[in-house]
Amino acid sequence: MKRKLLVFCSFLLLLSKIGYAQVITGADRDKHGCIGSAGYTYSQLKKDCIRVFEQKIKLHQVDSTANYKAIAAVIFSADNRKAEVFLASYPESLILIRTLKKGKYIWKKGKFELSNQNGYKLKEAKKLIYSS
Repeated sequence: MKRKLLVFCSFLLLLSKIGYAQVITGADRDKHGCIGSAGYTYSQLKKDCIRVFEQKIKLHQVDSTANYKAIAAVIFSADNRKAEVFLASYPESLILIRTLKKGKYIWKKGKFELSNQNGYKLKEAKKLIYSS
């Protein structure tokens, strides 16, 4: 019995030396150095790693039929001309550009549109998908 235990422990020691049994904390850094397992993602506007769930402006998923409730976060540039939107279903954030529409600000990019009339609302292809 002692011999089997010694062989097993030697095997585990060998595996740890060659890296199979070793887990490296923070080894999941992305190309910007952000650690995803710690909740960090890269912000194009801030040029830094941020935690989306810690941002001031959070939007909640509108679709009540989904099995889970996702959130989106919004960050604005210093001059408020750009809005960076973080969506769970997209690998990178989206940068929307502000337009003026009859005195009301709307940020757009492709099929996405963010407005701040009566709270923040994010639409995709004119369909409301997130709101504050």
